[in-house]
Amino acid sequence: MEQIELGDVTVTRVKEYYGPVGMTPGQFFPTVPESAWREDTAWHAPHFLDPHTGIVNSAVQSWLLRSEGKTILVDTGVGNHKERPYSPVWSHLRTGFLADLARAGVAPEDVDIVINTHLHVDHVGWNTRLEGRSWVPTFPNATYLLPKDDYDFWNPANGHEPLLGRGNQNVFEDSVAPVQEAGQVQLWEGSHRIDARLRLDAAPGHTPGSSVLTLVSGTDRAVFVGDLLHSPVQLVAPDHNSCFCEDPVRARITRRRVLGWAADHNALVVPAHLGGHGAAEVARSGSGFAVKGWAPFTPYARAQSERTAKTSDAADAADTAAAARGNESRVTTA
Repeated sequence: MEQIELGDVTVTRVKEYYGPVGMTPGQFFPTVPESAWREDTAWHAPHFLDPHTGIVNSAVQSWLLRSEGKTILVDTGVGNHKERPYSPVWSHLRTGFLADLARAGVAPEDVDIVINTHLHVDHVGWNTRLEGRSWVPTFPNATYLLPKDDYDFWNPANGHEPLLGRGNQNVFEDSVAPVQEAGQVQLWEGSHRIDARLRLDAAPGHTPGSSVLTLVSGTDRAVFVGDLLHSPVQLVAPDHNSCFCEDPVRARITRRRVLGWAADHNALVVPAHLGGHGAAEVARSGSGFAVKGWAPFTPYARAQSERTAKTSDAADAADTAAAARGNESRVTTA
């Protein structure tokens, strides 16, 4: 199953990539004791950790929501053909993301709202696509909701020096600026109400403008947490950050606050990068939390190799066709 219903909102998982990200658990989560991975191998492997190579497996995926007649895309992954000199695992991908989106019944022109939970390299890539030698908005009819604090932080003109170093190089220029120049960006701060069921809230720490999307519909609850956590180990021990958190102290505070709300309201926690079942309900347990139940999404069948993600001519052809359909709509409605 790749689609669930939460009250009156439909949630569909759209995969871009699932596989190794070139980092060991110790590199990805520097403060987690090595013993935690050895003792809980059965829990982490194979969905979150390759037991043969010892490399972390991660998913890059978007969450497609249909709410109150609107089609909403939460995070847009890495994108194709992007030049990422300091993030080689994400450089020059050629995945079938738009084809997978089409299989979910959505063409680029159908998307009404794009949400970037934050502006890291693996959350904004499909904001744009390559047309000739120019980066143009992939979703020509969408409003792109961007957290202002992240927009300001990652804008090279402001001269910030991020913990990520040059890992986000070119990202603002090819995946953020083009949609701003097209007049499709809406910056928000603090909190932003999308409709009666969906609300964005600031959740700083991982980045200055990181955000979460809360869904409340009928008796169902969910919170789309972006990179608040990357692994189930951060549910059990929420004080452990990934190596990519800009403000470790705020990241820990925010993680505990959001997970506490989820546990107290029986809400589904939906991170950006979990493979396996993709999301989980949590309960308070000691000083941390425990998985109460996994979402019914079907685990990805196998890890994709980095090489495969960069050499798919079939994916290129399918995405070119999907983008062309979006472009026809953009020209027609201009």
